[in-house]
Amino acid sequence: MNNLLEKIILSHKEEFDLKRTEPYVKRDAQIKGSDSGLIHVILGPRRAGKSFFCIHSMDQTEPIGYVNFDDERLTEVTDFDAVMDAVNIVYDHPKVLLFDEIQNVPNWELIVNRLQRQGYRLFLTGSNSKLLSRELSTHLTGRHLATTIFPFSFRELQHLPNEKEPSGTERHKCMEYLKRGGFPELWINRIDFPEYLRSLFDSILFRDIVKRHKIRDSAALYNLALYLVSNIAGDFSYQALSKHLSFRSVITTQKYISFLEEAFLLFTIHRFSYKVREQISANKKIYTYDNGFYQANAHRFSSDTGKLYENAVAIELKRRETENGSKLFYWKNEKHEEVDFVVQQGIEVVSLIQVCYDLSGEKVKNREIRSLLKAGEALHCKELFIISDQYEGVEEAEWFGLNGSVKFIPLCKFLLMRNEESIKNYE
Repeated sequence: MNNLLEKIILSHKEEFDLKRTEPYVKRDAQIKGSDSGLIHVILGPRRAGKSFFCIHSMDQTEPIGYVNFDDERLTEVTDFDAVMDAVNIVYDHPKVLLFDEIQNVPNWELIVNRLQRQGYRLFLTGSNSKLLSRELSTHLTGRHLATTIFPFSFRELQHLPNEKEPSGTERHKCMEYLKRGGFPELWINRIDFPEYLRSLFDSILFRDIVKRHKIRDSAALYNLALYLVSNIAGDFSYQALSKHLSFRSVITTQKYISFLEEAFLLFTIHRFSYKVREQISANKKIYTYDNGFYQANAHRFSSDTGKLYENAVAIELKRRETENGSKLFYWKNEKHEEVDFVVQQGIEVVSLIQVCYDLSGEKVKNREIRSLLKAGEALHCKELFIISDQYEGVEEAEWFGLNGSVKFIPLCKFLLMRNEESIKNYE
């Protein structure tokens, strides 16, 4: 067994050495306090580039031991000490360890805890957000820092080697990004994106959810996932969803959606309310972590450009939420007037954002402005934005005594902005 483990770890070393020499597309994220004694956890969707990011962000001046626990040859290993013996032989007793897809190891949090006490510097990657919640908060409280890696943003695509960059004008590049999504292999290797993303979607469902949670009715989960990814930017209730898909209980529906969120396939945002109970009970809106999942898997019967625009903005705001601790909501009043995104920092609502692909109709434009003005009044927020296809400018708006300054930003410009401050300073 030990000889087999050494061969496996040696193959991981070859994989690690190859990744170190390959060209690296710079990511916006950074490993916080990488020279500290804390455990560093890199989270994000499968195939989003977590290990590649980690390898190129680590200090390479001292030996690093690398183990990829997504290797099926390690699924039968129950003696972690034997794995560490093989690591010490192959890497000559490294004190820095990178464990890829650590959630595949039973009781990983206890093992990591022990290794840290023994003086190892640890970097972990995982494709399950539950790492952040139950296990990390229970066993590694105050001893870890988390970084979330998303698929490429449109901003990060600007760092691609010239021969890999999408062609055409900035808007044409943006439209290609909206349809293909941001998974690195699609851009680095320019492979067929629908087939790749359908395969990845299925892999996440069946490897990271069905197998992990021992789900018997995998068809029900699959139908739910396809339904939700086909209806991004829409709102839902657990009760209506359970009835529509003939689920046996609302609890099952809630549980399955939580699994989809944990695996970084989909995310939900709550309706804004100062009352927590109202937030919980109101309908939620659904988005996917990558536009490509929608393009590759959704059952579409009409034009989808508006959904692609809104989902792209949702991803960007979700990315900022993980970086700066802001909170993301949507707003709707009793007249069903709606604002797509409410960004809250601390107790203050810092911006209100509408997404509308086509503003050419005056009726549509007035409707979007009216909702912004009403939400701005209700939430005491003056930072009002409409993100659309190409219209750009700042307009003073008024509606029956309500008034405000509305900034219109083309989507491609918004996706190139780094943070909330750059949006506020937009002229």
